[in-house]
Amino acid sequence: MTDCRTCTPIDRRSWLKLGAFSFGALSSGFLPNLSTILSAKEDSKPGNDDFSVILFWANGGPSQLDTFDLKPESPIEYRGPFRPIRTNVPGIDICEFFPNLAKIADKFSIIRSLHHNRSQHSGGACRLLTGYSPVAANPIDAEFPEIGSVVAKYLEEQVHSVPPFVANTKFYGGGPAYLGAACSPYMPAPNPLTSSGANTYEPVPIYTSGDGSLNITEDGIDNLKVRSKLLSKFDKFRRDFDKTGAMKAVDKFNRQAVEMLSSPKTREAFDITRESEATRRMYGDTHWGRSLLTCRRLVEAGCRFVQCQATFRLKPETGRTSTWDDHSVNADIFKSYGEKLPVFDEAVPALINDLYQRGLDKRVLFVFCGEFGRTPKIAHQDKSKRPGRDHWPQAMSIFVSGGGLKMGQVVGATNSKAEEPIDRIMDSNCLLATIYHRFGIDTARHHLDNAGRPMPILTDGTPIRELI
Repeated sequence: MTDCRTCTPIDRRSWLKLGAFSFGALSSGFLPNLSTILSAKEDSKPGNDDFSVILFWANGGPSQLDTFDLKPESPIEYRGPFRPIRTNVPGIDICEFFPNLAKIADKFSIIRSLHHNRSQHSGGACRLLTGYSPVAANPIDAEFPEIGSVVAKYLEEQVHSVPPFVANTKFYGGGPAYLGAACSPYMPAPNPLTSSGANTYEPVPIYTSGDGSLNITEDGIDNLKVRSKLLSKFDKFRRDFDKTGAMKAVDKFNRQAVEMLSSPKTREAFDITRESEATRRMYGDTHWGRSLLTCRRLVEAGCRFVQCQATFRLKPETGRTSTWDDHSVNADIFKSYGEKLPVFDEAVPALINDLYQRGLDKRVLFVFCGEFGRTPKIAHQDKSKRPGRDHWPQAMSIFVSGGGLKMGQVVGATNSKAEEPIDRIMDSNCLLATIYHRFGIDTARHHLDNAGRPMPILTDGTPIRELI
């Protein structure tokens, strides 16, 4: 079979212009590039065909001291007002706002000793999600492929009737980099502000509306067939320059791409109205509850990597930001967490229990984290003198559940003020290495970057032995 990536006689600029026709989720050319996923067989190396990830991304950076690594004995200017509570696993204490999580600590693990070297939002996101430190301080797009894009690249053989990589919107500092837009996520209604460094945008839905219709923009799934007609006109133009017969293959794969993204299975996966009222009530009638229920439906339908921003609309008097960037100039961090954490404690335990009850815990890994942690010492930069915490990549807490990994434990430890790891000190690449290991993807495998240099998936980092 002809590989359309190597013999399509159209330059990159033309493809990018074509990609801008419509479909916000595919505005970088997802449709022709999805067809590339479907056609590219020779380079694919199938990994584990029974493993998926849900990444609940706390963009902005959650505080380790106020969630999963409390330090009640530290000075008040470090520890804050929240107190730890015991869980059903002796020795694991978490924030008092997590009583439901505390009942199921045997179903999750906390990694407290990861760190990296980038304190900027997108620089930190790129560093944590790709394993590489970007050159730019805050790149809009990742300079190296994020993990979801790598998964989409290597598991392309396993693509059937649903997209392999789905997101609600683009991460600031995320992207496929030199793997190409074929490895971008499918996004039903993305908001470009999420990749701009703004922190006041409204949370972006990944779920259906109350009547069961998809919350898609005018560039959503319903426009795929219109886009296909545009592509057919462009293909006619390209045929004038192509004598190899590759266009027949492109036509075929374009049709497959349209069928995949408009298939009943894809539509049904996004439709949470198909769930029982009891299930929807268990997750909660909140943005996070609906989002995580949709994420479960997507991996159950066959998606391999689903990422969803954990953005939250605060009360105006609490703060202006919708991310986890709780500097005092953005929000009162403790009032912010007083609003967010109870919702988290409803939606996340519901997802974990649901995965376990359905037997999905062996093959679906849930990950909650952001690009870094927050400063141990509380700051009051805002003129109101409200409390906040700043960026802190030296220490962070990563929350994981399921995935066939060993749960009910804490891996690593930080010092008395949660400033830095002191036990099982690990680069954040170890988290990526663990996930790649479960996907069956060899991190030593190389790709060529835009300059033609061979770049391994990871240069360092080993799977976390306590979890494997």
